[in-house]
Amino acid sequence: MKATLYLLFVTILAAMLWITVTASLSENIMTAGPRLWPDKWFQATLIDAYCGFATFFAWVAYKETGWLRRCAWFVAIVLLGNIAMAIYALIQLRKATPFSAESFLLRQKASENLPYQ
Repeated sequence: MKATLYLLFVTILAAMLWITVTASLSENIMTAGPRLWPDKWFQATLIDAYCGFATFFAWVAYKETGWLRRCAWFVAIVLLGNIAMAIYALIQLRKATPFSAESFLLRQKASENLPYQ
């Protein structure tokens, strides 16, 4: 299961980096924005994406115990979207040792984070 999740999030990260770089080299979002904004499907897609970001951030806010880390991940998710989300998931997968759905999805107790245990 852990390998499957790694593959999923690495694929998402690679796809998002590829399409973002390709789109950025093709057209500047600042000049395309005024033309795109009136389109209802653009608006629906943008709102859908940010609702997904908010949903994912709810998990991040639950997992992270410090406000500084929560704020940093919030900014990263708002600015980078699925790129930041894939990176966060990959970090959580790496921390989940031994791997289980619970160790990946649920907050660890402070004592579980200590390296000497």
